[in-house]
Amino acid sequence: MKRASHPLVGKWRIVEADLWDTDYLHMSGPAFIDFKRNKRGEIRFGCVSATLECSFSPSTVHFDWHGFDEMDVVDGDGFAELNDDGSLSIEFSFHNGDDATFKAQR
Repeated sequence: MKRASHPLVGKWRIVEADLWDTDYLHMSGPAFIDFKRNKRGEIRFGCVSATLECSFSPSTVHFDWHGFDEMDVVDGDGFAELNDDGSLSIEFSFHNGDDATFKAQR
């Protein structure tokens, strides 16, 4: 499988979360997750900004992330899975902290 043709590569807009309302998600601009072909990526929502180190499988991306939440250093892991309707389901975990579920669209 070529990563260049992976269906999850690209920028996705986060449209909902189980832990936070949309005002929080978009407080610093539109919330998004972006998977790059070079096994890197980025996520931003609320006060969280982080880089991703990605591992691709046919319909999912597993990632470790490192970044900041209100200027505090944070990290964790997660995965994203393509749904039948073309949306993306994201499981996002803070190390020793919250676990969140996001829904994203192209």
